[in-house]
Amino acid sequence: MSDSDQRFTSPESSSLGYYVYVYIDPRNDKPFYIGKGKGNRAFAHLDDASENEKVARIAEIRAAGLQPRIELLATGLDEKTAFKVEAASIDLIGFENLTNRVIGHGARKYGRRSVDAVHASLAADPLSEIHHNLVIIRVGASIDEARERLGARFETDSPEARMALYEATRGAWRVSKAKADAAELALAYYDGVIREVYRIATWLPAGSTMYTDGIDRTEPDRMEFVGSIAEEPARRLYRLKDASHLFAKGDVNPVRYFWV
Repeated sequence: MSDSDQRFTSPESSSLGYYVYVYIDPRNDKPFYIGKGKGNRAFAHLDDASENEKVARIAEIRAAGLQPRIELLATGLDEKTAFKVEAASIDLIGFENLTNRVIGHGARKYGRRSVDAVHASLAADPLSEIHHNLVIIRVGASIDEARERLGARFETDSPEARMALYEATRGAWRVSKAKADAAELALAYYDGVIREVYRIATWLPAGSTMYTDGIDRTEPDRMEFVGSIAEEPARRLYRLKDASHLFAKGDVNPVRYFWV
């Protein structure tokens, strides 16, 4: 059957609504791409001429005299539900096993998450009491690489996910050395919530220590800290608390200090 024979007619497209589809490599029966769309979106990749891993895989399959197999995982969806199914499908197969270039538009909101992450997004109480000298570090930008590298595993409660959050939090930052040295605890903050609490051992010039992700964070005028997850009483005070009210609207500085 040719590509054109597979495409949906207009009445079929209307009946399908939004759907989630998968591309399968017929040489090993393994999925290599997950997507969502409506109409004939599922077939658009067959005409894609850009340079990416997905297009290269399709070319390899065709060079072997075959065609990628396209299957629909769910049909008759509204767009919001399609986002959820796409995110769950990518998480189930594993982002690292697919040629998708991004995790999926709905992954952060609807995808695989630890129970702690769900609590953080749904029921975080405002951080109202400060009993330590704190440095709160917003890791929104620095965490993106870890999210892409670990895929669905980033939001799990695994050792590698915990290490990824620690490394994204501890370096490297432009800080006031005097203020940083006075801080007892470093709080990892993203998506409005304190996600972890670290007891600071010391601050060092950026790039002084090794990172498991292999990224060289050596930069002039920046610092990194080394430390460990704080003791439970401190964690109970700050972890999974909403700290969004502590930052003024439009404030883009990733580092803020708060004193007892």
